[in-house]
Amino acid sequence: MRRFASGLARDPADADDLCQMTIERALRSREQWLPGSRLDSWMYRIMRNLRIDEARAATRRGKTFVDEDFGLCIGGSGAQEAAVELSDVDRALVKLPVEQREAVLLVMVEGYSYKEAAEIVGCPVGTLNSRLVRGRDALLALLGEAA
Repeated sequence: MRRFASGLARDPADADDLCQMTIERALRSREQWLPGSRLDSWMYRIMRNLRIDEARAATRRGKTFVDEDFGLCIGGSGAQEAAVELSDVDRALVKLPVEQREAVLLVMVEGYSYKEAAEIVGCPVGTLNSRLVRGRDALLALLGEAA
C-alpha cells in the first residue's frame, strides 16, 4: 500500500497521510468488502478514489479562494478590504437555507467530495449536488447585491 501511495502522492508525507486515510476508510466501510474478493484490490481502489477526491478538492480550493498575495495589492495591506469581503460572505451564507449552507461549506470551503458531503449530511449525492448549485447561485446573487 505504501508503495502505491508513494506513486500516487509523490511526497512521502502525503503518501503516509493517504495510507492512513485509506485504512481509516476501509475500517469504516469494512462491511462493504466482499469475502472471497481480493482485499488488496479493494484497498487500492479506496486509495485511488481518495487521491482523486483530494486532487479535486485541491483544485476547488484553488478556485474558491484568492491567492494570499492578491490581497496585498488592495489598499495598504488589504487587511481591511479582506475583512469586509469575509464579513459580506458570512452575512450572505447566513441568509442561505441550512441545507444549502451545509452543502456550500462542506464542498466549497472544506473541500469534501460530493459523495463525502452527502454522507455527512445524510442525503443522496444528487440531492447534495442540487443543494450546492442552488446555494452557490444564491450566494453569488447575494454577494452581487452587496457589491
